[in-house]
Amino acid sequence: MAAARPIEESNVRLRENEVVPRGPNSFWVLHNSSGTSVSNARGGFPWRSGPLEEDGVGEVGRPSQATGAQARPSKQKYCYQRPAFLKLATEDEIQVTADHAVRPIIVPRDVSVLPWSAGYAETINAGKTRHNEDQAMARQGSVGVVLGGRLVQVPYTMFSVYDGHAGAGCAVTASNDLWQAVQARLESVGPQLLTARQAGQPEPESEHPAWTPTRTISEESLIIGALEAAFWDTDQKIGEEKKVYSMPGGCTVLVALFILGKLYVANAGDSRAVLTRSSRAYPMSYDFTPVSERQRLQTLGRLAPHLLGPEYGWLEYVRRPTRRDVGSRMLYRDAHMTGWAYKIIQESDLEFPMVYGEGKRSRLLATIGVTRGFGDHDLRAQAQSGPVLIKPFLSPQPEVRVLDVETETVTAEDVLVLGTDGLWDVVSNEEVAAIVQRGLQAWDNESKAGKYRYISLAQDLVMAARGKLKERNWRRSSGGAATIDDISVFVIPILPYKQEVLAAKTRREAGEEGREGE
Repeated sequence: MAAARPIEESNVRLRENEVVPRGPNSFWVLHNSSGTSVSNARGGFPWRSGPLEEDGVGEVGRPSQATGAQARPSKQKYCYQRPAFLKLATEDEIQVTADHAVRPIIVPRDVSVLPWSAGYAETINAGKTRHNEDQAMARQGSVGVVLGGRLVQVPYTMFSVYDGHAGAGCAVTASNDLWQAVQARLESVGPQLLTARQAGQPEPESEHPAWTPTRTISEESLIIGALEAAFWDTDQKIGEEKKVYSMPGGCTVLVALFILGKLYVANAGDSRAVLTRSSRAYPMSYDFTPVSERQRLQTLGRLAPHLLGPEYGWLEYVRRPTRRDVGSRMLYRDAHMTGWAYKIIQESDLEFPMVYGEGKRSRLLATIGVTRGFGDHDLRAQAQSGPVLIKPFLSPQPEVRVLDVETETVTAEDVLVLGTDGLWDVVSNEEVAAIVQRGLQAWDNESKAGKYRYISLAQDLVMAARGKLKERNWRRSSGGAATIDDISVFVIPILPYKQEVLAAKTRREAGEEGREGE
């Protein structure tokens, strides 16, 4: 398991209003900028603004209107959609979620639609893009494995969020296709997951034992490998399908997979997973940005400078050199350096640095603020000397972190929060943990209303990041600026999964004792 990175302590601010969701018979619960809730019934909406179409989403199978050899495909693989568990089946239902002035908070109409009564909430951006480019998916399935002449089902539960950019098409595709790639990869190692002899171990009758090193491959490594391979498979498939379908842009990817008693969190991008426990936050993912991946990007630029073209350079400077700096000293950093040193600035150092800016304003090749995810196969940096493709510097490789739920002490206070960067841009890990803890204390999990606690928590988190509209600006309850980005949040209890694992273990042991007694 990769070690969790330390987090800094900060003052925790809680919003003053708590949102209580309605019952499952409501269509959905919306919260407008004033904090009040309105329930909308099925049917048409008077503020409908037209058909749902944009670059990369729209009508499936629509013939291309462009002509010529350079025409891009306009046929869609998937229509624009919101997460399937929200059950927004019609264009009118989807359109009502896209009110940039109100930014309604959308939750599932059926509290039991998600595993373990997990919570989900989302809201659209404040006008940055026409549609909500985030996507989310939740699924329970199983991997069939033939073991000892009988079929054994290995159950799993998967949650995922996708933050699209430059269009929703890639995020929509990933939300529909990634789980299938994960399923296929798990099936390919199914027998090894359940057999005593691990994959990669040599056969006992090997003729050349001295030349065949013994290697034990753990169950954990097989699942991590399945996730990694599924990410690469999906990105490659998207790249191939971009030639056939209109699928502009790309997306970040964050997956939580519960399988065989463990939680696997796979992240490629700047969405984030945090495990909260008793008001404390334990990061389960790490943000991948041009700044955090500086050394990887610079190393690639240094080894393959032709990818940068003549206008970009891989060196980083304390500030961007100008012609006035030629011949003088300036602090710089190369790919192999963690510290800074001086060099004499030359004409060749006036190239634009491949990583420029700090924090959320950092950009790779002056274009994109994330370095891992799916898509962006046709994304180019601005250059007068010719196209500079950005895809060679991007990667679908996820970082995977593991929590052993079966052996870990787990209580009702252990909650996993998955969120796109719209949440984390303005709400710290510690504040998320504090909001979750307050919400857990406010709800009695044993009562009939307790099943709404996680949906309520998801609403609280979205509300904390979205804030309220004050004097034409979105402000948090603390007075600071709120996010204007799309926000999507899962709140997932860990204890129900541990209970499932222990119950299955008890049944399995009882079955083995029964067979021994025959």
